[in-house]
Amino acid sequence: MSYSGFAVFFAMISALWWIPGMAVAQDFVAPSHPVTVRPAPTGPTPRTADGHPDLTGIWNGMGGNLMGVSNQLHNQGIAVESNTSTHDIHSGAKIEAWPATNRKPHNIVDDGHAATLLHRVGSNLPVYKPEYWEKVNELDLNSNQDDPSNNCVPFGVPRVGIPTYIAQLPTHVIFIYAGFGGGYRMIPIDGRKHTPLDDLDPTYDGEGIGHWEGDSLVVDTWGFIGDTWFDQLEDGGGGYFHTENMHVIERFHRDGNTLTWTATVEDPDVLLEPWTTTPRVETLNPDPKAVLPETLPCSERAFSHAVSKERH
Repeated sequence: MSYSGFAVFFAMISALWWIPGMAVAQDFVAPSHPVTVRPAPTGPTPRTADGHPDLTGIWNGMGGNLMGVSNQLHNQGIAVESNTSTHDIHSGAKIEAWPATNRKPHNIVDDGHAATLLHRVGSNLPVYKPEYWEKVNELDLNSNQDDPSNNCVPFGVPRVGIPTYIAQLPTHVIFIYAGFGGGYRMIPIDGRKHTPLDDLDPTYDGEGIGHWEGDSLVVDTWGFIGDTWFDQLEDGGGGYFHTENMHVIERFHRDGNTLTWTATVEDPDVLLEPWTTTPRVETLNPDPKAVLPETLPCSERAFSHAVSKERH
């Protein structure tokens, strides 16, 4: 087995062992989920007066969260249909695994190690031009210091992922991203065109313009600051940098109580070809009284004084 193959194998085994027992405290054990299939849609798909699917709602119903339905690994590109039937979604390759036994609570260090391994699981990765791989590897190796989010830089698009809350209006869609690295985006869907790139001041989230293609909302975004990464997981690692010429196309599709999101990243300055994320699925929060949690202030981390490159 090659080193890369062994790394994926080890990551898979570690992730399988860890996910069902993830804990937010030392003495808490989450419910066991031996498989990581996506949540099946339930209920009708509501529509607005103009006939489009209504994306309005709080999308944190645990569909993509390690504390609920174990969908996070699937969102990373690994399908686990049973304790021993596992494959890579992108390539279709079978991955050998065995049932996790003797599950136990984990502390924050264990959870951090497992989160780092998740970044190395799955074959769907952006393909850089050969001259930039060394930079990617260096950024990944030194992500404790180099990850922009560690210095309170917003995640940006597409790293910010699925909105926590969506408000759909006739002329705009409002995206709110609760939690660290989030913020909000106001996306016009009134038929306007992009500002010419040369006339646009770059921002972390870029200029997003939306339109409908059938039942899917498509958000086309350009005009980025080149200071963010576009990792598929929100919590760091990878070193996938971009330039100000990055162009992102996101697709949102609602089916019942589920929302599926993908993003295609184009950056001809550094990428050999456009790269599309593994589709992520989130579920609607079923609580009619649910509200978004307060986002705590970001505190810059003194990683310049770190003596270890061990990522958490």
